[in-house]
Amino acid sequence: MNLNFSNAAREGLTQRARSFIGSHCVRVDVQPREQHRQAWLEFGIPAEEIDRVVAFQRQWGGLVLPPYPRYDGGPSYLNPDVPVRSGDEGWWFAAGDQRCSVPFSFMIGPGGEFGLHSHRWTALHETFEGWMESLALAYHAALWAKCITKVTGDEVEAISLDGYQPVREVRGLADTWWRGADSLVAIYNGEADCLSAPQSRAALIYSGLDEWGLRGDVDDEG
Repeated sequence: MNLNFSNAAREGLTQRARSFIGSHCVRVDVQPREQHRQAWLEFGIPAEEIDRVVAFQRQWGGLVLPPYPRYDGGPSYLNPDVPVRSGDEGWWFAAGDQRCSVPFSFMIGPGGEFGLHSHRWTALHETFEGWMESLALAYHAALWAKCITKVTGDEVEAISLDGYQPVREVRGLADTWWRGADSLVAIYNGEADCLSAPQSRAALIYSGLDEWGLRGDVDDEG
């Protein structure tokens, strides 16, 4: 077990996310996927897709994560698996195991997106790093907010984002973060889209934040 995983700074992550990994995560040993390369090639999986799995595991494999605020906590730890293809849309691979029983898998998409896969694919963030930024920001905001309000279903549409700016470092797609004068808003559309269940839309509003609570060590360029 590696208790100092963050000492090797993660490329593409903010200082806030690197600090989060150092404070809240540990890394455990996992079976190298490289040893399955020949068998996967014989199954017809392209070499470049195997390379993606191997590269992801080398950077993130074995990272044990704290619970995410949605999707019943997200993956419990990161460990990619065999790539799978869906028609002409490209190749996906699992990012890690579900923390509990949920009707979707956590996957890395054809373009490196992180998202949910069930009867359809929903990309939550443009990159896996964007999702890690979202996880780190959720813990940061919860620590410093004076009030956290949960909004669900159709009421999410009523949230006014006038005067808010997108939080760039999370690279949001279905899920987004917004920064206002003294609050952060996280909007989660992933489950609603993936499962065609609009009632599953949710948002968390973190209110009463000062400048540190709004940004931490991240500037406007994120």
